[in-house]
Amino acid sequence: MPRSVNSVASRARRKKVMKMAKGYFGRRKNVWTVAKNAVEKGLLYSYRDRRNKKRNFRALWIQRINAGSRQYGLSYSAFMGLLKAEEIELNRKVLADLAMNHPEAFKAIVDKVKK
Repeated sequence: MPRSVNSVASRARRKKVMKMAKGYFGRRKNVWTVAKNAVEKGLLYSYRDRRNKKRNFRALWIQRINAGSRQYGLSYSAFMGLLKAEEIELNRKVLADLAMNHPEAFKAIVDKVKK
């Protein structure tokens, strides 16, 4: 009995990977084995960096809050501690946006926690 090979599915699988490799440089875009390796590595990087992006944004928000609160004589940790004590539940993303784009609103928050 001859061997049965599902060439339709194999071709579709290869086409999918080659489509993902579109725009890569050199042989990575048109040679199957090289493109497959490049695409797999790219997917690993994207998985990892979706998590790193969250980390990086949190660090950026903390820097912005720190810069904003130091203008009013408070360190970041002291400011966050006072926020918790006053039970003001604004997340870091919102606080960073206020510190950067709405300084008068941020000052109102700082005045409320300093009282």
